[in-house]
Amino acid sequence: MGHRRTHAPKRGSLAYLPRGRAARPIGRIRNWPEYDGKPTILGFAAYKAGMTHAIIVDTTNEKSPLYGQEVAKAVTILDAPPLVACGIRAYVETPYGLRTFSEVWAPELYEDLSRVFPLPKKYDFDAALQKIEDNLGNISELRMIVHTLPRLAAGVPKKKPDIMEYKIGGGTIEEQWEYAKSILGSEIRTKDVLKEGQYVDVIAITKGKGFEGPVKRWGVKILPRKKRKGRRKVGSIGPWHPARVSYTVPRAGQLGYHQRTEYNKLILKIGECGEEVVPSGGFPHYGVIKGDYIILLGSVPGPAKRLIRLRYAIRPPDNNPFITPPKIVYLSLSSKIAK
Repeated sequence: MGHRRTHAPKRGSLAYLPRGRAARPIGRIRNWPEYDGKPTILGFAAYKAGMTHAIIVDTTNEKSPLYGQEVAKAVTILDAPPLVACGIRAYVETPYGLRTFSEVWAPELYEDLSRVFPLPKKYDFDAALQKIEDNLGNISELRMIVHTLPRLAAGVPKKKPDIMEYKIGGGTIEEQWEYAKSILGSEIRTKDVLKEGQYVDVIAITKGKGFEGPVKRWGVKILPRKKRKGRRKVGSIGPWHPARVSYTVPRAGQLGYHQRTEYNKLILKIGECGEEVVPSGGFPHYGVIKGDYIILLGSVPGPAKRLIRLRYAIRPPDNNPFITPPKIVYLSLSSKIAK
């Protein structure tokens, strides 16, 4: 008999190549959903505290055999201190895409922002405001520049705020401009932007695992014990011709610390007293939550303390981003620290 060739599926997914490290620990949002309601910023940001499990009455899918019954689900708790609306940025449409037209910064900025950039000593707020108002007809998009308040997150050991943009959706440009002016310089809380029973997309940086070999990175099989040149590697990196190593060959390299987007995470609850959801002994590697919090159904990328960006769902199930939130019958507060 001749040689019998074996067939096997491709080891690992090529969907996310190249698997390089993220540029920064805050996720970048490249697309925004269409929104028809009142003007609002289309997302929020919070710190990942940890996970637990809850028993909920499943009302998310009427076709499910468990519809209306109590089911145990994994949930993620986010520590959500207020965001500060520190600026407005206006964009115009060009043949090459959106380009920044101008921006307005709040007349009074938090002192912690000096850890990010030097605060201006002389700033003509009225002139910057008037420049955008005089050109509202040419503005195609308005975004809010916000920054976090890590001092209010008890489990985050830093004072330097993180700065990011959120698009303002809903209404006309004029209505969005009035909304942006009304919140400029003020604190935005979770309940001002998000609602219980709302689907959101989660954008975050995954856990970093460093430089790993092809077995852990791609899932290739470990070779027989008598293999001469090593066992935790691929048997061949390619043929003589073409005389190069193809990008599809599993190779060692960076694993983790990649940006990932997970769609349609359901907000089960938004609360104001973090002590309601902190397990006995606190969350491992995080501690306690003192203020606002968010309970999401399922898991989110990243380790504890990672900043998680939430965005209004860009492709919600059945084109409905809001449902009646499932009732939480029980939330586990038992200790999550290994004994």
